[in-house]
Amino acid sequence: MKKAVLIIVLLIFLAAGFFGLRFYNTYYGNNVEKEGYILIPHKASFKQIMDSISPYIKNKESFEAVAKDKALGQYFNAGRYRIQRGTGNSDLVNMIKAGNQTENTFRIGDFGDVYQMIGRVTKKTELDSLRFVTDFNTIAAEKGYKNVEELKKYFFIDTYNFFWTVTPKEFFKKFDDQYQDFWNSERKAKEQQSGLSRDQIYALASIVYKESGGKEDEMKTIAGLYLNRYRKGMKLQSDPTVIYAINKQTNFKEPIKRVLYKHLTTPSPYNTYANAGIPPGPICIVDKNSVDAVLNAEKNNYIFMCADPARFGYHKFTASAEQHAVNAKAYQDWLNSKNIK
Repeated sequence: MKKAVLIIVLLIFLAAGFFGLRFYNTYYGNNVEKEGYILIPHKASFKQIMDSISPYIKNKESFEAVAKDKALGQYFNAGRYRIQRGTGNSDLVNMIKAGNQTENTFRIGDFGDVYQMIGRVTKKTELDSLRFVTDFNTIAAEKGYKNVEELKKYFFIDTYNFFWTVTPKEFFKKFDDQYQDFWNSERKAKEQQSGLSRDQIYALASIVYKESGGKEDEMKTIAGLYLNRYRKGMKLQSDPTVIYAINKQTNFKEPIKRVLYKHLTTPSPYNTYANAGIPPGPICIVDKNSVDAVLNAEKNNYIFMCADPARFGYHKFTASAEQHAVNAKAYQDWLNSKNIK
């Protein structure tokens, strides 16, 4: 009798162990075959969620069973989720239900216009570019601007983190907050001392950025040179403004690399060969250093600058028209030798 009882108890323990192990493996054992990221839209069906995660897991049936048990189809949060090795079904389901998504990196570069930036940004967002443009139009109107392009000064070149589900208003708020923080009392004081409007500062900063190629060590010198031209009533005659004027006409689809004499008369308020004064706005999104370079411009007597073929990306500066002609000839000869059109 005792022997029979012991056998029954042993069988119960074995069964409990078997089913307990099976339960553990189903809910908590590693079910990730390879690592990666999945995207779950706001209106995803249960099948869409399964289709997204299936390539990354070993046992689809076990995940589906846990997902259904935890009502994932009814209770989930949209997002971009990282799938990591060592993760069990229960943790995967809980991650999606809790909305513990992973941010993505967004590089804001020297885009020529806001629409260019939106096109690049929305490759990493759930919402499309049309929705971003529509909401940015609303934001611009609320700030009293005529169009989205006038928001360009709110953005700075840098790398930022956002969720895939970021809305246009959430996206812009991060830059709006950064813009307000940047324009502290010290910079506002320098803005007043400069005698320039903020739009003029950003327009000059964009020219400085383009002329310097983003190299900080020449920015203040270049800023000083263009301020000299402006204050003497000279045309700024900046090649990047001509490039921008032409590229803007083609929506940046056929960008030019070299400014030729025929380009200098391109009709555009941004063309500083055709128009005196500072352009009506920035020709690109800028970085903080270029704005600071305008606010802290080097005091020099330079009027002319020309790319230095001996130091790629840098320039030769002079106050002499004769010396500038020599420098320009050397640069044109170098371009021709490289067959750069």
